[in-house]
Amino acid sequence: MAVKSRSRLVILVSLLVLVASIGGAIFAGYLVKLDREIRERFAGARWALPAQVYAAPQELYAGLPLNSDDLVHELQRLGYRQDARLEMTGTYSAGAQHVDVYARGFDFWDGVQAPERLGVSFSGDVVTGITDIDKNQPLDLVRLDPMLIGSIYPKQGEDRVLIKLSDVPPLLPKGLVAVEDHGFYSHSGISIKAIFRAGIANLRAGHVVQGGSTLTQQLIKNFFLTSKQTWNRKFNEASMAMLLESHYSKDEILEAYMNEVHLGQDGSRAVHGFGLGAHFYFNKPLDELRPHEIALLVGLVKGPSYYNPRRNPQRATARRNLVLGVFRDEGLITDAEYQADIQLPLGVVGGRGGGVERYPAFVELVKRQLENDYKDEDLTNEGLRIFTTLDPRVQEVLETHIVEQLPEIEKSRKMKAGTLEAAGAVTSADRGEVLALVGGRDVRFPGFNRALDSRRSIGSLAKPFVYLTALEHPEQYNLETVIDDEPIELKLPGAPVWAPKNYDRQLHGPQHLYMALAQSMNLPTVRLGLSLGAPAVLKTMHEAGYDGDAKALPSIFLGAVDASPLQMAEMFGTIASGGFHASPSAIREVQTKEGKPLQRYPLQIKQVFADGPIYLLTWAMQKVMTIGTGRSAYSLLSPDTAVAGKSGTTDDFRDSWFAGFGADRVTVIWVGRDDNQSTGLSGSSGALRVWMRVMKDLHVRSLDNIPPASVEEVSIDPDSGLRADAQCVDAITVPYLSNAGPQDWAPCAAQGSQNGPMQWLKDIFGH
Repeated sequence: MAVKSRSRLVILVSLLVLVASIGGAIFAGYLVKLDREIRERFAGARWALPAQVYAAPQELYAGLPLNSDDLVHELQRLGYRQDARLEMTGTYSAGAQHVDVYARGFDFWDGVQAPERLGVSFSGDVVTGITDIDKNQPLDLVRLDPMLIGSIYPKQGEDRVLIKLSDVPPLLPKGLVAVEDHGFYSHSGISIKAIFRAGIANLRAGHVVQGGSTLTQQLIKNFFLTSKQTWNRKFNEASMAMLLESHYSKDEILEAYMNEVHLGQDGSRAVHGFGLGAHFYFNKPLDELRPHEIALLVGLVKGPSYYNPRRNPQRATARRNLVLGVFRDEGLITDAEYQADIQLPLGVVGGRGGGVERYPAFVELVKRQLENDYKDEDLTNEGLRIFTTLDPRVQEVLETHIVEQLPEIEKSRKMKAGTLEAAGAVTSADRGEVLALVGGRDVRFPGFNRALDSRRSIGSLAKPFVYLTALEHPEQYNLETVIDDEPIELKLPGAPVWAPKNYDRQLHGPQHLYMALAQSMNLPTVRLGLSLGAPAVLKTMHEAGYDGDAKALPSIFLGAVDASPLQMAEMFGTIASGGFHASPSAIREVQTKEGKPLQRYPLQIKQVFADGPIYLLTWAMQKVMTIGTGRSAYSLLSPDTAVAGKSGTTDDFRDSWFAGFGADRVTVIWVGRDDNQSTGLSGSSGALRVWMRVMKDLHVRSLDNIPPASVEEVSIDPDSGLRADAQCVDAITVPYLSNAGPQDWAPCAAQGSQNGPMQWLKDIFGH
């Protein structure tokens, strides 16, 4: 019996050893697999890096039309704060005619600009000089760091701005460790003490309710695992944490954690890492955060949704103050600093959209233009730096007046709030660069982009292209050509009789060509278009930038053409530039994440119209603003500011348009309804209200009205349309293409009284 018992014991021990050996081998294989997975992930690129999109930088130079208040506003938009001592970058000190700035350094596409202290002086609304304060030397040109306006992130929605541990404020890593993992630098990936504490809480609850995770474990969870609280997941997490610590230093792990941690949600975009968190919540780089701002970000680690400072400011403030208390207790800040900081507001900027992704309509345009040259994975994985044409000051003006004017228009028309929608575009008059873009009244909504995708009937915005077609034929047409304002009916194949009417349903008798355009008369325009032919007018539209599929039918003369606001800015930009067409451009330069140039987007301009006819058309479009449908704009604009424009109204008042330009800006505004129902608004009563406020606040430059060599200005008697001199009291000066003006003198002219009546007497008496 004893022998049998010993045999059984030997067998049992052998089986246990075998099972243990097999289990050990399986566990060893499991650890090898985990170890390989960890090393492969951490050895290469650890994150898909979104492309970062920057606005155009604010340039400063003597002679720039900018006052001190405008510069301060621009600095505040960039997240600069007031500090008379200029102790760190991102600060400024302002006086009435002088602003001192400690400008941030930035790696521009054409070289690195180092941080420097600048003195900017003003005389009224003009910059008079820029000085390097430290060297006491004048500077010709400096650029402020450009605003980060958005990113092109992967489909899974993760967005981040990578940081290095060596570049962050020392308070951040020290404070993070003090709050989240006090024993970080002493444990080997897991904390037995924290696990024991969490284990007791979980046993009491009967399920997992609390974790004992270290920073290393949290990093593992975010990188490799799910947030589901199970025993199996916790075991994997602990194992992988210890393996990670065996391969990488504490500082490498901490740096990875600071780039990975989730700090908030912006719609479908997840904000990861402290680098992006600083921009998202405070609109400035991480190295400029103050202790109370760092405390807020550290506090968000515990629960970015629960402590969301925009939705739950009281809860976020309490959490921030608790973190500040830990900072004080650990000796990271003094008690005086603690007492002062807990009294400060959160200081979070913006609302929905936060510090980046402010301009979704413009960023969408950037994405579409990049798609011609880059694959999706290039834009979402490679950390490209995209420098754009967006001017934040222009964008702010466009947004402000769309947001403010739509409710005012609705109120004045007794419409239900939210009935109207709008879109707008502002481009540079000479280059076609897109300076601002708004896709709807909710300017932060990244949904339907009306500025790009809402193709609506353009109405009377088509008329300038009818008149331009005519003015290209000086042997037949000039600004003084008389056109009949009489009823007309057209029978088109397969369509009912078309009988257009004037806007006011009235007839006004024969009209000079420029007056018919200024007053936006339909019947003279149709008659003119018919004499030219619809194919010729459509060709003019295409040369100006129209790329749609409208048919060459007479209805295009009155705007039976669908286009987006940006396309109308392109077409009117061709007029504004003197006949040179440039496709709208939103991108200037693309670089790798290391700052190496990848591709430049040079200016591509083609002359499509002669300067003479364009000048004549612009002259007539200025009459739109002084005596025509756009004249109410001068209730805001200075009478000395010459601008050209055209209103647009479609059938049943469904669409209200206004497009126009000065010497430097082209602005197009559309107002309407998404359901395409009538608004009751003409171009002048709707879109013009927004347009004129935008142009006023942009301080649009006046057209110079210097005729090109191909144009001569002639004094004309308006009654007869013939040449006038000083004897003709009502004479007006009208531009003509050279040698295309009238040669005969009006009866009121001194030459006319000699050459006209005297010649008549000679004819009668034969000498």
